[in-house]
Amino acid sequence: MSSNTTSRWGNLGPGILFAAIAVGASHLVQSTRAGATYGLALIFLILITYVAKYPAFRFGAQYASATGQSLLHGYLHQGRWAIAIYVIIALGTMFAALPAVTLVTAGLAQAAFGLQTDVLATSAIILIVSAVLLTVGGYRLLDRLVKYLMAVLVLATIVATILVIPEIDWSTASLMPSGNIEAADIFFMVALLGLMPSSVDISIWHSLWSVAKSRETGGPPSMQRALEDFHIGYIGAFLLALCFVMLGAGVMHGTATEFKSDAAGFAGQLIDLYVQSLGAWSGPMIGAIAVAVMFSTVLTGLDGYPRAAVSLVKIFAGKDDDVDEQESAKFDKAVYATAVVVLVLGSLIILYLFVTSLKIVVDVASTIIFLFAPIIAWLNHRVMTSKYIPANAQPSRGLRWLSLVGILWLSAFSGYFLFLRFIS
Repeated sequence: MSSNTTSRWGNLGPGILFAAIAVGASHLVQSTRAGATYGLALIFLILITYVAKYPAFRFGAQYASATGQSLLHGYLHQGRWAIAIYVIIALGTMFAALPAVTLVTAGLAQAAFGLQTDVLATSAIILIVSAVLLTVGGYRLLDRLVKYLMAVLVLATIVATILVIPEIDWSTASLMPSGNIEAADIFFMVALLGLMPSSVDISIWHSLWSVAKSRETGGPPSMQRALEDFHIGYIGAFLLALCFVMLGAGVMHGTATEFKSDAAGFAGQLIDLYVQSLGAWSGPMIGAIAVAVMFSTVLTGLDGYPRAAVSLVKIFAGKDDDVDEQESAKFDKAVYATAVVVLVLGSLIILYLFVTSLKIVVDVASTIIFLFAPIIAWLNHRVMTSKYIPANAQPSRGLRWLSLVGILWLSAFSGYFLFLRFIS
């Protein structure tokens, strides 16, 4: 590997972490279900969602590069009301998103390794191990581990998709599903798009990861390098979403097979998608890879909320400008560890209540996240077009218009969902 390639690989970080958390419930679960149920009919809708959410996600990387701070500081410049809105949204999603990806990971682990333990016990082990790794290893471990896990999954997924292409019914490709679209279809689309590619508030995590990466490298990256890292993760997540839709369409669409509602049963079906494409020999390998990648998704999810909590507590406690680096680091670790423990315990309670149905956990998490998406996108737009951003770092006129159109589209879709759910 050349020194230039090595340097680029080393500089990658927040974008890959973004891709890792995107591959969780949205790709492995929802994209595969979309392909199995609708064939290729939802691909255009997925593309539109990626385009609509693009500015909001990009602004996380762009803000961190321009200011050396996270988006939460940008929210603070807007007023404490903006911080309060984020806190409410975080509290509304944190105990839905992490349990969802943990349950998928536990199911995969049981299917791949033949574990006989209860899925709740497996989930608890995954969360506890993740918590220990993050509190001990910090960002450096997260950054290095996820890169290699993602590289392996991408390779395996691309190969499996190429092999399943002859089995796909290409006539299902359309702008929208054919036939009568009922309320249940809309509900599924909202659940699919809520986590596609991920929750919009992950843009805040992206900015926090960028700040952490800057500490590792000695300074923030150039805008060009920051956006290059972001685009690798964002475009990579989109291509993986297409791959999982095609896997579901090629192997399960048009058959009588329905996804099982329990985590272990669904995970077994997911591994079978690869086995039917690559052959029986691939089962153990794919199972292990899928578990490893979903484990990285749990790691990133379990890191994001506590990392945001550290920043929020420092802002409200007036410790954000501490000059004593040693004292600041000690404070950060204490808040981070506390937030991790709270998140693990809360997630286990949710899993205890809903452990019997993977689809319920994922769909509820996805829907909550989708309904909050326009609000975060709007806040990100305000931050990036404010006077606190240098003129040369502000979004172009075209990107501003795309941001506004995306906010309008997300708001309209959310409003339509609420109309169907509570009025129609």
